[in-house]
This record gives sequence, structure tokens and C-alpha cells, in this order.
Amino acid sequence: MTSADETRTGVWLVGARGSVATTAVSGCAALAAGLLPPTGMVTETPPFADCGLPALASLVFGGHDTATTPLPKRAEELAAQGVLPPWLPTAVQGELAAADEHIRPGGPVPGDRRATEELIADFATDLRTFARTTGVARTVVVNVASTEPDPAHGAWPASSLYAAAALRAGCPYVNFTPSTGLSHPQLAGAARASGLPYAGRDGKTGQTLLRSVLGPMFAQRALAVRAWSGTNLLGGGDGAALADPAAAAAKNAGKERVLTDTLGTRVEGEVHIDDVPALGDWKTAWDHVAFDGFLGTRMVLQTIWQGCDSALAAPLVLDLARLLARAHERGLSGPLGELGFYFKDPDAEGSALAEQYTRLLTLAGRLGGTR
Repeated sequence: MTSADETRTGVWLVGARGSVATTAVSGCAALAAGLLPPTGMVTETPPFADCGLPALASLVFGGHDTATTPLPKRAEELAAQGVLPPWLPTAVQGELAAADEHIRPGGPVPGDRRATEELIADFATDLRTFARTTGVARTVVVNVASTEPDPAHGAWPASSLYAAAALRAGCPYVNFTPSTGLSHPQLAGAARASGLPYAGRDGKTGQTLLRSVLGPMFAQRALAVRAWSGTNLLGGGDGAALADPAAAAAKNAGKERVLTDTLGTRVEGEVHIDDVPALGDWKTAWDHVAFDGFLGTRMVLQTIWQGCDSALAAPLVLDLARLLARAHERGLSGPLGELGFYFKDPDAEGSALAEQYTRLLTLAGRLGGTR
């Protein structure tokens, strides 16, 4: 048994061999070695310098996944797609292999006969074993698995099994996906009683990030938005998962909620998500905004966002893991609404990015110092 080391923090990724997880592990290793700058990491900016966040070099990765391709190979695949620099998989191969050693089989998989309670117990045991063998002071569980459809009433989706296991193992929890996770009605009481900090859900990385900035602009300038429509083209695992209409509906709910919150009213228009496998990990988001100006003059704003989903998400995952770890160390518990800056469907009211950033800075102040 390895004794706990207060200088080391565990990050347990659900979907640990996916594109976002692989990019996060690779990126953390590169940043810790000084190979690349921490572009996109809010926690590496000056306001967070005195928060007492765990150092990137102190993060120890593990996770659950039903996929079997090792992390070094996944990193090579992402480099071939242009997601990672071509030299990076070789430069951080040791760190990727070390993380891969801590990845355990997920579930349920086809033919899995374990009942709900057995699955939760097995996943919690994996978390406890990881903490014991690595000696980390605490472990933050982050769900970065593919989006799942909303479950039937009372059903236990995989994301909620992992969330329940996190609570049982005493781990802070982040739901970076629109999947149910900790929002399952049978977990509400356990989450409140756990004394653990948690945050979610659905990371805000592209189209919705832009909407959370533009929506307040129209409202504050008293410009009347008549319709706001959008289309997403994406490939990779997320594209395949969101080809399921039920999964896409869960994703789109957060996008639409941001507009309603920031504009103060529901407007015409829908978001469509199209799976384009040839795009791989890259996505294009197009928005068409019809609005009225002074004297009823009709105008249109169109935006195109082209980006790499994993490269947008990975720094946020590292931010959230560090923030939740420090919150746990400081004794904070319950939903951390101040982290709404990172989510489409946050644990707090208000979706305007500027306001959310102000609340995030307030949290930074709470995290600083010692108990």
C-alpha cells in the first residue's frame, strides 16, 4: 500500500481512451515538461496564480473505458489527424503509457450481466484501488465519454453508474458531457449527503461559447432577435454518438437554453447536428441570426466556428480537475455554481459568459490561502 502524497492529485477520466482524454493527458505531460505553452488553460492565467491549485506535473491519470486501443496508439492517431503536433506522441510516450496502465474496463458492455449495484461497486473499487496504488491525496472523476441518449424513466445510464461510484469512493465529480451523470434523480440525495464538490454539465467549447457572448450583446443593445438557427458538422466519436436523435436532443437542449437565458425570451430557430465522419475530430458550427434594429430595420449576423473539439475541450478538463481538487482540499461541497463558466447547463442561474467569469474569479478568491 502506498501512503497518500498531498502533492499528487488523481484525475480519473470516464472515456479515458477517447479523443478528449488522450489530448488532455498528452497536453498535461507536454505542459509539465515545458514543451508547449498553456494556451486555452484559464487556470494558468494570473488571477489563479495564488489559488493553491495542484501543479500540472502532480496530476496522475487513470480512468474507465470500454475501448482497448492503448493511449500511445490513440495519441499517434490524433497526431495523424492534426489534433496533436506530430512529434508529441513520441515526446510524452512514457506519460501516456503510465496513464494507460491505470485504465480499467468500463461498462456495461453487451452481455454484461452485472446488476446496477454490482457495477457501481466495481467502479468504486477501481477508484479506491487507483488511489491506494498511486498514493494520490484525492481523485477527481471527470466524465468525458461520448454523449448518451436521455434514459428511460428510472433507468440507470452508464454515466450515472460512474457518478454513483465517484460518490461512493469519496471523489469530487465533473460531468463534462450532456449525459445524465449525477443528475439522475436517485443520486440527488447521495450527492447532497456526500460532502463532496461537484460541477457540470456539458462543456461549453465552441458554438455555445460564442452564443453566450453574442446573446448578451443583442440584449444589452436592445436589438430584437427574431430567429437564431444553427448547424453543426462534426465527425469522430461525438459525431457518431450524436447521429442518434435522442443523444442530439440532449446536446441541443443546452445550446437553446443559453439563448433563452441571455436573450430573456425564446426565439425561433433550431440547431441541427450532422455526422460527417470525414471531418474526424474537427467540427464546423454555423449560426444565422436574424434581428431588428432601429425603426425595424432588418439585419442578419452569420458566424462560422471551425475548430478541433478535443483541443478546445482538453484544457477545460484540466482546469476543472485542478479547481475541483482544490475545492475538495478546502472543504467546499455541493454543486459549484461558480464553475458555470465552463458549462452549457451549469449548476447556477445565468448563461452570459462575462457574468460567469466574474463568478469564477470569486471562486478563485475562495480557493486561495489555507483553511
